[in-house]
Amino acid sequence: MVYLTGDTHGDIERFKHGKLRWLGKRDVVIVLGDFGFVWDGSKEEQKKLDWLRKRPYTLLFLDGAHENYDLLAQYPEEELFGGKVQALGGNVYHVCRGSVLTLEEKKYLCFGGAESPDREEREPGVNWWPQEMPSDEEYASCEQSLAANNWQVDYVLTHDAPSKFLDFSALAAGESNRLHLFLDKILLKMQYEKWFFGCYHKDAALSTKSRCVFCDVIPMK
Repeated sequence: MVYLTGDTHGDIERFKHGKLRWLGKRDVVIVLGDFGFVWDGSKEEQKKLDWLRKRPYTLLFLDGAHENYDLLAQYPEEELFGGKVQALGGNVYHVCRGSVLTLEEKKYLCFGGAESPDREEREPGVNWWPQEMPSDEEYASCEQSLAANNWQVDYVLTHDAPSKFLDFSALAAGESNRLHLFLDKILLKMQYEKWFFGCYHKDAALSTKSRCVFCDVIPMK
């Protein structure tokens, strides 16, 4: 079965307790950004990654605002579940932006990235990377993937959310950025069953078709 959860920020305890502890070889876990286990390259971090690599299930993650994109870029790209991923070893993979994955006969559009609200206080290359926001090529790749699927998927998985979701909730304040507007654009063009996103550290259903995920572990039945 496929399971979704929200931002983990390098916290291994999410995987050691609760539902995730009992998953097996046929299961897939998807973290909706801010994975946080590719951050400082320390021995402690590598120890955590090694532990995750040994889990029986497949672990996929979207990128968020708090990943070390220089470290992430070192991992090789390959194709998995019909989309583009980076292999981190074992059963751990980063899902590249714009990939449409086919899992248990369902199609998942995956698109990471977000803008750090505190980026002015962060140091480039140390705890902030401009790659947190998608590039022109990544936006184009996402639209190409959707076009190849006739603009129809079962589920949409993102780290941030369309401004249309945020405007009608108490999740975020401030002006919309380019990513929000891009997600608005594809929201209007495509057909989908449900949209899941992380980023806002809350577990909340915004509507029957949209849900913010943090600590919940959601089985995709």
